[in-house]
Amino acid sequence: MSQSLDIAVIGATGTVGETLVQILEERDFPIANLHLLASSESAGHSVPFRGKNVRVREVDEFDFGKVQLVFFAAGPAVTLSFAPRATAAGCAIIDLSGALPAPHVVPEANAPVLKTLGKPVQVSSPSAAATALAVVLAPLKGLDIQRVNLTACLAVSSQGREAVTELARQTAELLNARPLEPRFFDRQMAFNLLAQVGKPDADGHGVLEKRLVSELRELLAAPLLKISVTCIQAPVFFGDSYSVSLQTAAEVDLAAVNATLEAAQGIELVETGDYPTAVGDAVGQDVVYVGRVRGGVDDPCELNLWLTADNVRKGAALNAVQLAELLIKDLL
Repeated sequence: MSQSLDIAVIGATGTVGETLVQILEERDFPIANLHLLASSESAGHSVPFRGKNVRVREVDEFDFGKVQLVFFAAGPAVTLSFAPRATAAGCAIIDLSGALPAPHVVPEANAPVLKTLGKPVQVSSPSAAATALAVVLAPLKGLDIQRVNLTACLAVSSQGREAVTELARQTAELLNARPLEPRFFDRQMAFNLLAQVGKPDADGHGVLEKRLVSELRELLAAPLLKISVTCIQAPVFFGDSYSVSLQTAAEVDLAAVNATLEAAQGIELVETGDYPTAVGDAVGQDVVYVGRVRGGVDDPCELNLWLTADNVRKGAALNAVQLAELLIKDLL
């Protein structure tokens, strides 16, 4: 990395955008000039980077010809509005919004896909849930997985800063014995579990549930893999947790599974008899924690796992930066 890049981060004042900038600094990514962009409502704020406060500017007025790489860390509508301008300017794009029809890549799972991309590069960093699950399931593909049954307990930060503020407000109101008036969520979120995330379709499936199935199949190169997903909203600020049950073609060798997970990149295997939690282990960390590795009660071809990961850091921002690190030689 003998040359530095000019980079733009769109959505720089959001939870993912701010974390992305922090990780770029932590990993000493070769940046010549960093442009932080957001909507007119957020323009004027500052984000710390390498000992300075970088002012956030309006994305509407930005000249994409000034940069070689753009991170889209805002919502899908923003990506769809500005990605064509970035592409026309010859910028490489890493999309975290899920809006672009670009290949989804998690370095620990399907990094070779990056070598097939043309220029200007467009690549998608998947949903946080798909990223965490792919990190763990990719090393286990040798088990010949027939079916994945998944319950995803998602932190409210998966829905942005407004949802985090709402959980904090509800918690304070209840602890102070004040009447609760739900705003962002349609009912009480504090000290509660919500059986769905977002509005379901006519068949009862949420957008994120369907997206997770599609992304996992792509990341694992298993288009026919049967996947059952239930996403629930948990009263946790940061850190997603997952109960995963795998149906395999042959009897599961637990010792071999543990050895595989222990050797895999991006995974921290918790010792037998213990288990990880989002708050106590995963938040602020760069790995997916795995615990409660066990077979089925009465099915030798069943494998059960408990996973937890920082949805904002590991699931989103870090994955995007890792993609940029892999792409950088081709971008220069």
